[in-house]
Amino acid sequence: MRRPLAPASRQGWVGVVSREHVLHGVAGGFIQLNHGKKAPLQKLHAGDRVVIYSPRTAYPDGNPLQCFTAIGVVVSGAVYQVEMAPDFHPHRVDVAFAHCREAPIRPLIEQLSFIGNKTHWGAAFRFGYLKVPAEDFALIASAMHVEWPVRAN
Repeated sequence: MRRPLAPASRQGWVGVVSREHVLHGVAGGFIQLNHGKKAPLQKLHAGDRVVIYSPRTAYPDGNPLQCFTAIGVVVSGAVYQVEMAPDFHPHRVDVAFAHCREAPIRPLIEQLSFIGNKTHWGAAFRFGYLKVPAEDFALIASAMHVEWPVRAN
């Protein structure tokens, strides 16, 4: 049975992922952060909300994009590992993604409190993921034309 997840009681996160990788994640219902590292995913819990910021279309040399490209709710918070290649075993967490529109970040920069330096705003994303205040998450979700609650399977 599907049940609504109330966003107000959960954490909001931004992950930094190229659009190309986002599309794979949305199609598969998962996210990977920091090139498949486990530690960032262990901070996420069932019901947490996550929005993906894509600085580029592809990693590492895609065209600049600077858009929020996907948004959803963490399903269980269980971290698991997959084999993508014999020498690459990234960690993932399942996410129920919402239907959304991509939203450019530039019109939002002045309003986003987690971006302290409005001139060098890209520095806020340097670690590949960050927790954001509910108000900022709601602003991004609105720009993406998402309505809560998003339902997890």
